[in-house]
Amino acid sequence: MHTKEEKIQAFSRLLDIMDELREKCPWNAAQTMETIRPMTEEEVYELSDTILKGDRKGTAKEIGDLLYHMVFYARIGQEEGSFDIADCIGKICDKMVFRHPHVFGEMAGKELTAKEIADTWELVKAREKDGNKTVMSGIPDSMPALLKALSMQEKARGCGFDWEQKEDVWDKVCEETAEAREACSEQDRAHMQEEFGDMLFAAINAARLYGIDPEAALNSSCDKFRRRFTYLEENTLKKGRKLSDMTLAEMDAIWDEAKAKGL
Repeated sequence: MHTKEEKIQAFSRLLDIMDELREKCPWNAAQTMETIRPMTEEEVYELSDTILKGDRKGTAKEIGDLLYHMVFYARIGQEEGSFDIADCIGKICDKMVFRHPHVFGEMAGKELTAKEIADTWELVKAREKDGNKTVMSGIPDSMPALLKALSMQEKARGCGFDWEQKEDVWDKVCEETAEAREACSEQDRAHMQEEFGDMLFAAINAARLYGIDPEAALNSSCDKFRRRFTYLEENTLKKGRKLSDMTLAEMDAIWDEAKAKGL
């Protein structure tokens, strides 16, 4: 591992490279925060993939890519006269010091469990004077809905608004499922959308309460469906047929073969 001085030198090198690229590379010079944003979103997902796969070399690479984007935004901010990288680092340092009174503040030295810290996290954040007027106002509108739901539920939990017993959530899941089914029988699309949303929100809440990452769980199911459907498709082609020519019963039989093979 590198020394602290070597880490500082590496970061300083990145800043120097960004300065050179911004001043001498036409493509880099033409970029704005708005043009970089979609690429940043892609980099975040690429980083997430390497973490889920346990690919530590890949994770190191993707962290570098994402760090490059952060330095890029800061350089543009500097050119606009809005902020620079020191402002960005200063803000996150101040925030982390404020949010960890058990390490840096009046509670320093007091032994707390990870659960105790997590349970008071949102209450500590609520004391900040950073423009977030409510607990939920800090959640981006553009966040994917599944992650947004999980984030909202976690923030509510941090303020003490949560199920007393995790088992109690199943009544809510069943209630919302029944309401979604009833809405479908009414053929009212607006009502159907509302109730399907409530049903999904409840299911995400249940996963959270049982310590399951709903994003990872859904990704796993998607991967499983892909494997089994690919098996179905490949075996249908081997027989010289098309999926469109198969009956549902025939497709189900091949699907069950895929399941039996552990796909």
